[in-house]
Amino acid sequence: MSQSVLRIFRDPEGALPNSLIIVWTMIIWLLSFTMMVADSLLLNIAAVFLCVHAMVLAAYLVHEAAHYTLFRNPAHNRWVGELMSFIAGACYASFERIRHLHIRHHRDRADVTCFDFKGLMNRQAWLKKLLQVMEWAYLPATEALMHLQVIWRPFFVQSQRRYLPRSLAVLVIRLVLLILLAACSMKALVSYAISYLIFLHVLNFFDAFHHTFEQFFVGENDPVPMEGRDRQYEQANTFSNVVSIRFPVLNLLTLNFGYHNAHHDRASVPWYGLPKLHHELYGARSRSVMPFSQLLKTWHKNRVRRVISEDYGAPDTGTGRADGFVGAHGVSFLTVI
Repeated sequence: MSQSVLRIFRDPEGALPNSLIIVWTMIIWLLSFTMMVADSLLLNIAAVFLCVHAMVLAAYLVHEAAHYTLFRNPAHNRWVGELMSFIAGACYASFERIRHLHIRHHRDRADVTCFDFKGLMNRQAWLKKLLQVMEWAYLPATEALMHLQVIWRPFFVQSQRRYLPRSLAVLVIRLVLLILLAACSMKALVSYAISYLIFLHVLNFFDAFHHTFEQFFVGENDPVPMEGRDRQYEQANTFSNVVSIRFPVLNLLTLNFGYHNAHHDRASVPWYGLPKLHHELYGARSRSVMPFSQLLKTWHKNRVRRVISEDYGAPDTGTGRADGFVGAHGVSFLTVI
């Protein structure tokens, strides 16, 4: 790459990996739709997983952009963040709103959420029951609610009214695109819907087990108490849910987001530097690394309890140490706004 191109990126060594992952994400997302309309059932099935793969990468690229780890210029990070947010279906809110609440998560060492979905469930018993039934049936209803509230709150909540023009414009654009997709093939529309549901499951699986932080339902700029939440608290209540320790290349499926303790220790380190940082900080073995198989087990076992749980549970030590880790809902950086 030329020196002028290298200077665009925050770090010269990030030019190639960042370029590849951004281009790869856009290509496979578009390719998945061409495969969805194909006559081959095998291609249709492959398209679903390819679309999920693209949306997961896009979501974590939004996260990278939020930390300004991609480019030198904040505006370039914002542009890519907006584009990836569109691919991930989270573009009803601006990138800057997403970034603001995520940086608060790091600064406050807490899960700060603007929409009190638990309060809503407690007020509406039918909604709580509906979410529990749907989660029992492996439908990501709670996370879908969190995504939907970003769309409808500007219509009905006075304090959110200033966000209505964007929410309405994006809603119209995406509805038009979905209508065009349906006109090409109803099968493709169903395939995209399935892809999105799987995508919500994937994000929730990883988000659910990153922390045992306190969760605060507050306005986007309202302060939260900081007593006792120092860096030691942050690391003690942060966990790394990597896809694989034995085959680290598999962690690229989530842009190394599973190395979460390393990320919270040094949030300015880009995705491709997290495995090395994790090894430097914690060595080959760490109490903070939660085995993928154990998390999958507790994710399944606590899928109904997670909807109404007052806390995230508590990981233990030894075999089965994730059994008491209930996990969280409503903590995705895409939906806490």
